[in-house]
Amino acid sequence: MNWKDFKKSGHWPTLLAAFLYFDFSFMTWVTLGPLVVYITRELNIPVGEKFTLIAIPILAGAILRVPLGILCDHVGAKITGSIAQIIVIAGIAYAAFVGLHSYVEVELLGVILGLAGASFAVALPQASKWYPPHYQGIVMGIAGAGNVGTALDALLIPSIAEHYGWQIAIGTLLIPLIPTLIFYMLVAREAPVPRKPVTWAKYKAIMTDVDSLWFMFFYFITFGGFVGLANSLPLYFTIQYHVSGVAAGLMVAIVVTFGSFFRPIGGALSDRIGGIRTLQVLFGIVACAYFAASFLPSGPAPVNAGGAVVAGWAFSDLPTQAIRGLILFSVGVLCLGMGNGAVFQLIPQRFKGEIGIMTGLVGCFGGIGGFFLAKALGTSKEMTGDFSAGFLFFAALVLVGLVSLILVKKRWRTTWGAASGARI
Repeated sequence: MNWKDFKKSGHWPTLLAAFLYFDFSFMTWVTLGPLVVYITRELNIPVGEKFTLIAIPILAGAILRVPLGILCDHVGAKITGSIAQIIVIAGIAYAAFVGLHSYVEVELLGVILGLAGASFAVALPQASKWYPPHYQGIVMGIAGAGNVGTALDALLIPSIAEHYGWQIAIGTLLIPLIPTLIFYMLVAREAPVPRKPVTWAKYKAIMTDVDSLWFMFFYFITFGGFVGLANSLPLYFTIQYHVSGVAAGLMVAIVVTFGSFFRPIGGALSDRIGGIRTLQVLFGIVACAYFAASFLPSGPAPVNAGGAVVAGWAFSDLPTQAIRGLILFSVGVLCLGMGNGAVFQLIPQRFKGEIGIMTGLVGCFGGIGGFFLAKALGTSKEMTGDFSAGFLFFAALVLVGLVSLILVKKRWRTTWGAASGARI
């Protein structure tokens, strides 16, 4: 790729601002994942409701992406993103300085965190509109690589919670959020393209378009898998392998780093060989990873768990079973992250004029996928005593996605794909 041409063809300060905005918003969105082991311990919440708590921000983020996408079309991404971020900062400040003292209050915080997750519907179309078709894969990959915020969250938040308490850990999110908001408001710009407010009739037309439904389903698999695992794995690792809260955070940081940093690679690879071919390979690997995860054995509990708030194996002493699980999930999430980039290489080719709507709708279904994955794992554990059924269900779902790709690829490549000017 010609990086000089890439830099000249768009507006890189807006791309950077969109990346940072999405990065720290995403970090905020998934905060309950690594913190839930601390919060639920203090509030004495049973295992099934633990997975429900981490699913609430995912579902709220999914639902809120649609109205944020609509608002972007009417008033612009910059105003929409700024207002959303101010509300999130206010909610975080309340949790940090006033405190959360009940299950319901934690649920309400989860809804506010969902607004941070809805930033996806702001950042990606804002960046996309600046660039031509042959750069959509890499642009959407860079903007969407804000997923790396998940890794920062998992790496730092458990250690802060362990030493200073989980409410202080929530408050530390204000450190990146406030400067990022200021930077975003000063630097980000709207693309010089006409803004077309979307009518409900347009939404209805897109929702009844079979291609949009396919994209929603594929992102349900890729992004749903990524965010669902990012939120669920801290609990999974502490339950399945008896690791400490800090060790679980480090393990999740490793896993989601692969998924986050490989998202742009998935987009760039799709620009080169086509999004359909890339997704086919990735879906095959992800299905195998889920299937293998369903048969992972649990690990032994340590004889001396130590005196940590959430005690268990330290990261340096992980049992073999935990290391195998860490490797397997790293491979699976890496492919899910690349799959996110591949899906968003295809969408601007088919729906370039409706990228704002599609980002909101597809992002919504991606979040719903994460909600269902977290709920499936919690339900599986509660009803059967292990996580196998949840992983098997999603392995089957990915196989359905793979077959679906095979069925639509000829039509896509010979219709809108042929006229797109990009590899499909």
